[in-house]
Amino acid sequence: MDNQNDLKYYAKVHSIESFGTVDGPGIRFVLFLQGCSLECKYCHNRDTWDINGGKYKSLDEIFDKILKYKNYILPSGGGITVTGGEPLLQVKFLIELFIKLKKVGINTCIDTSGMVALTDDIKKLISLTDLFLLDIKHINDEKCKELTGFSNKLEINFAKYLSDNNKSIWIRQVIIPGITNDTNDLIELKNFISELKTVEKVELLPYHSMGKYKWQKLGLKYELENTPDATSEDIENAKKILGI
Repeated sequence: MDNQNDLKYYAKVHSIESFGTVDGPGIRFVLFLQGCSLECKYCHNRDTWDINGGKYKSLDEIFDKILKYKNYILPSGGGITVTGGEPLLQVKFLIELFIKLKKVGINTCIDTSGMVALTDDIKKLISLTDLFLLDIKHINDEKCKELTGFSNKLEINFAKYLSDNNKSIWIRQVIIPGITNDTNDLIELKNFISELKTVEKVELLPYHSMGKYKWQKLGLKYELENTPDATSEDIENAKKILGI
């Protein structure tokens, strides 16, 4: 299933959460799409990477399912959040879904690394999206390559494009002891965030190793085996440096 029409009307789905409360404002219908091109060492959804995993679901099936929860979503100030994996890998499908959602007044949100080229399709999807939960993998480019396998240049450009086009952003940073909580890196992150005009919130997510079993289940080595979980003190220290 790989011609252009199929990509518009079918999505590779990992799972669905009907009443999400942590991925954007209000009650959210959370759609987890399958597939990710990054190789984040701390990923707690390792089973979402393989684009050949998950199940195909049609545009109408997903849209109709979302509509069933409309009476819960709208009064709460909620909407739909699409996450993954990396949802922007299925951009053609999301354009069609978000066009339908906008017609019925449902708020649209994407949880993404932003590590994609700004193609015409991506720009069109951005125009249809109300809120971006933007995961800054690492503000230091070399450390980002070490942590995820990729440079952070695309996500930095993505963030600037969102800001320039007046798109609401929640910045998310996973605090990983010894990796993302360096004082100089956090100061650099603070300076970068200050350059963006549309950041409404900065969320610090404590690293935890609870997803390690998914790596083991797939027969893979978990490279952060000796990295401790982030403590509340780690989070508070980072908040102070970021001024949040």
